[in-house]
Amino acid sequence: MKLSIITVVYNNERTITDAIQSVLGQTYKNIEYIVIDGNSTDGTLDRITPYRGDIHHFVSEKDNGIYDAMNKGLSIATGEVIGILNSDDVYADDQVLESVMQLFQQDPTLDMVYGDLVYVRADDLSEVVRTWQSASYYDQYFEDGHVPPHPSLFLKRSVYQQAGLFNTEMKLAADYELMLRVFKKYHFKSTYLSHLLVKMRLGGSTNKNWNNIIKGNLEILKAWKLNGLSAPLLLMPSRMFKRLAQFKK
Repeated sequence: MKLSIITVVYNNERTITDAIQSVLGQTYKNIEYIVIDGNSTDGTLDRITPYRGDIHHFVSEKDNGIYDAMNKGLSIATGEVIGILNSDDVYADDQVLESVMQLFQQDPTLDMVYGDLVYVRADDLSEVVRTWQSASYYDQYFEDGHVPPHPSLFLKRSVYQQAGLFNTEMKLAADYELMLRVFKKYHFKSTYLSHLLVKMRLGGSTNKNWNNIIKGNLEILKAWKLNGLSAPLLLMPSRMFKRLAQFKK
């Protein structure tokens, strides 16, 4: 069973090598690796060049943001299963993709797999700052403030074909909107893999300042409306409480 992994990058010469090596070092080998670059102007392309022979599809051109770049990768992907690893992130160990694909192979009716994630210091991947432990999906999962860590989410390509790609009108919460759509609107079958899958460096655009935090929360509320769903009154307090609980004591 072929697995497509997509990495999108723009001016990230500092960490792109870690992301690429994390994918290429996996024990699962039936991987189609796709790298979408937004026409970087720093040394990113120089960092990618030594790995071009192991990257199946490479695109470097101007895009309209991270979700537009992800959609480009999704339009190229031919694997039965698709995962997205950001250029700041790495897989937690070399058997992550093996564990994920084993679940898909064991259950042909399975549409989605997701697991756990930790936030680490930007300069030290071994220092965990925040632990995002997810849970098995249930009817009120999103209402209770849960959301799967998007970098840990793997979808069958047929899910995107039926439910659509990222909504690029959203600049900060298109991943949330997509997950809300596939879990609550389309009800695709999912499995939670209780295992650390991804290490994410601190410093993402959604949380880099209060302005983005506010905009991101407004987009989350919009995501419910777009999918014909009513956001619970306590959604934001629930999300905030769960987020605070994730930080290392």
